[in-house]
Amino acid sequence: VQLQASGGGLVQAGGSLRLSCAASGFTFDDYDIGWFRQAPGKEREGVSCMTSDGSTYYADSVKGRFTISSDNAKNTVYLQMNGLKPEDTAIYYCAADRYPPLLLRPYDYDLWGQGTQVTVSS
Repeated sequence: VQLQASGGGLVQAGGSLRLSCAASGFTFDDYDIGWFRQAPGKEREGVSCMTSDGSTYYADSVKGRFTISSDNAKNTVYLQMNGLKPEDTAIYYCAADRYPPLLLRPYDYDLWGQGTQVTVSS
């Protein structure tokens, strides 16, 4: 059972990146999948979530700029990030849980992938 995050990189402010979270060993559409990020010296925070029924949720800081989506055939969830800002710089993680009590709270997710670094230059 594994999650693999990828797609990070260095981009200028205003640019875009698409992160991928590939699940293996389980069928992710039975789970809620969340994207989280952690900037240096800060706590990990929730960015976006897609529930098993396809509902999507976003942190206020990314609403209108980030879009979460999924490809069930590939067992992969994506995070399209547009209009990136320097404050979006962080390590981004994806995580899965069947029944997280709070969808954007990192504590409520059991299965985590390794992070992928996103750096936005000004």
